[in-house]
Amino acid sequence: MANILVVEDEKNMQQIIAVYMEKGGHICITADDGVEALLLLKNTPIDFMILDIMMPHLDGFAVCRLAREISNMPIIMLTAKGAEEDKLKGYEYGVDDYITKPFSPRVLLAKVNALLRRTAVAPAEVLCVGKIVMQPSAHTVTVDGQEITLTHKEYALLQFFMVNPEQIFTREQLLNRIWGYDFVGTSRTVDTHIKTLRQKLGDEGKHIVTLIRSGYKFEVEK
Repeated sequence: MANILVVEDEKNMQQIIAVYMEKGGHICITADDGVEALLLLKNTPIDFMILDIMMPHLDGFAVCRLAREISNMPIIMLTAKGAEEDKLKGYEYGVDDYITKPFSPRVLLAKVNALLRRTAVAPAEVLCVGKIVMQPSAHTVTVDGQEITLTHKEYALLQFFMVNPEQIFTREQLLNRIWGYDFVGTSRTVDTHIKTLRQKLGDEGKHIVTLIRSGYKFEVEK
């Protein structure tokens, strides 16, 4: 069971989504626009957000960007747009998945449950490489003693690399492992997330090495 925030200005759509989420055993909280959503995020425990793009006051991209400053929860974005650039923009801001209108509420619920399963990482021992310290039980990452904020996908990528050091992974392998086999998108998504992850790691981003025509690997001795 998860606390799911549905941010959708179309009341009929909002209610349909809420009904299906509750049928799936989740608690559903609704917001009519981006401003209300951000207030809820700051004051209410939220595990998952379903976020429309086209809304008054703040669009979905702005809400996602601001939400990522305070939460690493999974986010699915609802959109009537199918353009690749829109999706890439969303992934850059921290969106975990997309579903395009019109859609089946049952498929949306299945995507929510699948994403919750994939992001439910079992606690493990503290992982340390260089100045990077990851504590899976607390879901935190520090670099040289300073905590950094990562999205779910960035965290999952870093954890996967740290658990599998010195191994080469193609972009397709990383897509399948982190985004899942049902992901619809391009390998540019991996490049975008790794670029952002490196920036957040600062000098320690050097551990993530790009191998031309091969993919990426996480070097421990760097």
